[in-house]
Amino acid sequence: MFNFLQKYLMGPMGKVAQMKIVRAVMAAGMASIPFTIVGSMFLVLNVLPVAFSGLEGIFEASFFKISDLYMVANTMTMGILAVYFAIVFAYELTSIERDEQDLNVNPLTGTLLAVFAFFMCIPEIVWEGGKMTLVNSITDTEKVVNGIRMGSFADRLGTSGIFTGIIMSVIAVELYCLCVKRNLVIKMPDVVPPGVSRSFTALIPTFVIAFVVMIINGVLIALGTDIFKVIYIPFSFVTNLTNTWLGIMVIYFLIHALWIVGIHGANIITSFLTPIVLANMAANAAGANYPLAGEFNNSYVTVGGSGATLGLIIFIAFMAKSDQLKVLGKASLVPGIFNINEPIIFGIPIVYNPFLALPFFLAPMASASLAYFAIKFEIVKPMLAQMPWPSPVGIGAFIGSGGDWKAAVLAVLCAILAFAIWFPFIKFYDNKLLKEEQDKAKELAA
Repeated sequence: MFNFLQKYLMGPMGKVAQMKIVRAVMAAGMASIPFTIVGSMFLVLNVLPVAFSGLEGIFEASFFKISDLYMVANTMTMGILAVYFAIVFAYELTSIERDEQDLNVNPLTGTLLAVFAFFMCIPEIVWEGGKMTLVNSITDTEKVVNGIRMGSFADRLGTSGIFTGIIMSVIAVELYCLCVKRNLVIKMPDVVPPGVSRSFTALIPTFVIAFVVMIINGVLIALGTDIFKVIYIPFSFVTNLTNTWLGIMVIYFLIHALWIVGIHGANIITSFLTPIVLANMAANAAGANYPLAGEFNNSYVTVGGSGATLGLIIFIAFMAKSDQLKVLGKASLVPGIFNINEPIIFGIPIVYNPFLALPFFLAPMASASLAYFAIKFEIVKPMLAQMPWPSPVGIGAFIGSGGDWKAAVLAVLCAILAFAIWFPFIKFYDNKLLKEEQDKAKELAA
């Protein structure tokens, strides 16, 4: 099995993880965490009375009087998340190109060019009456002013624009690097201040990017669509796939298949999922019911870390018989409470361990199934706010669901179910280690 995973999974996914675009997406996802958490906390404040009806009167007399003030923090984080993604992604991609191709490109310039390219795609334009016209439509169901579709803010700057931001950033950065590589830049004398020199260096690439983006947009508009609508087709397909039970099982199988051969599967797979779970979370806040949203993973599935090992850690810390597992369990207990379990993944080890590979796959898939169906059948509210991923069991689910106490109970049940799967395997492995320790002690005594 390990040979099969190494050959057909570890190799290809290892190469994927080293791709420039993937590394830049991972950086953008990590950088967006503070904004999603802060914005979500103000949203939770607004929805608490929905979860606890007794608070309605108190909130109407206090918080809701200034909700328009504090909800600006939500609008300017979750509402323009695509902008943050595009900024960090472009900066990282330009830095990678500079370092790996030894190009004289500036990451800040690459970032500005990417944001420029992205913003060129925001207005909605249609071919009407033999010319291209900015959409203007104000009705009871929509507000589009000078091509800008309005929601809580400009709709396309939110989570729905993340993939467009990434694509435009790739186009802008690669065109910028190509111009520099081909010397299609205006070079200034060395005596010119660096800031002035950079601005002239970016002049030709800016023209090139503007023309390329205009051509792309123009062709799509002539065809009766635009880049957002084109991207929505595969994006919606992938989103629908990840919101099926089978899709979620495939996701968690891949994460743990990579881990079992020594690759940080969570980092690789979740980097692709980040735009989807954030978009789903925003949709849930608007009334949808997507299970895979926000911190679904760390709140319900991988409680204690990849493999859903919280119960396992508690067991080996207090009930293991072998000295090896006892010591490791006590050392891993505090990190495990906060969903950090690298000490046991590499310490037991779970990686390349045929005795523990099966529960490492099955436990998170079982907890994911329980959480998925509980949310799908609307027993528990979906995730509508982002919590820090190290949140202890129950806390992240409770707050992330907008204060649903059943979500906290579900998180605990997921952890118990995962441990029930782990128990016979870790018990067997503990006895095996204990016998080895006893045999070794007898040898030394002899």
